[in-house]
Amino acid sequence: MILKDKIALVTGAAQGIGKAIALRLANSGANLVIVDMNLEKAEETAKEIEKLGRRAIALKANVASLQEAETIMDETVARLGAIHILVNNAGITRDALILRMKEEEWDAVIDVNLKGTFNCTKSAVRYMSKQRYGRIVNIASIVGEIGNAGQANYSASKAGVIALAKTIAREFAIRNITCNAVAPGFIETAMTQALPEKVREELAKQIPMGRLGAPEDVAEGVLFLVSDAANYITGQVLNINGGMYM
Repeated sequence: MILKDKIALVTGAAQGIGKAIALRLANSGANLVIVDMNLEKAEETAKEIEKLGRRAIALKANVASLQEAETIMDETVARLGAIHILVNNAGITRDALILRMKEEEWDAVIDVNLKGTFNCTKSAVRYMSKQRYGRIVNIASIVGEIGNAGQANYSASKAGVIALAKTIAREFAIRNITCNAVAPGFIETAMTQALPEKVREELAKQIPMGRLGAPEDVAEGVLFLVSDAANYITGQVLNINGGMYM
């Protein structure tokens, strides 16, 4: 078990990519803290992890609040003894072309996706610095690297979490804390599954590998970055997109 006895906290982990990441880390030996606004679904994920023989707790939090981010880190350490791994996955979309995008739509996405990542990272590194060990992964997106029409807010937020990862990597390398980003391309989620079949086919045609990715593809990349195999890797962006962006 490559993550035996490690404590991992994953935000936005009740479903989709976040849930896949949490399950993969648990399968590799980690105990999990499942953070989500949907506490009921978070508890369901925690129960699945407990069936694997791991400890798991579900916490409700709005990561856009620094106070709530600090609270979940404090509770993690109080109940599980430490925090070794943080995966900043929580994110939302509020898509619109920029001339039609409302200020509150811009603010909402930046608050959760970028400020939320800042809040959780700041709260976690307080503990990671003291123990001189930490592995942080920010879930970015291909659109944070290439942009996307109708997603100015989302693209900017994901570009921001990439830059934040690089900065945290520089600030905390001396403390044996690594921070990297994973940038998924088009992934099979509830959102993409709701698209018309023709739209899905057109998306697949843009991908050299000819298919959308699975949440598990992203989870494998995260597992690598938080494992000892990636001890000397920090400040990097791992693209998981089937060759769509190279």
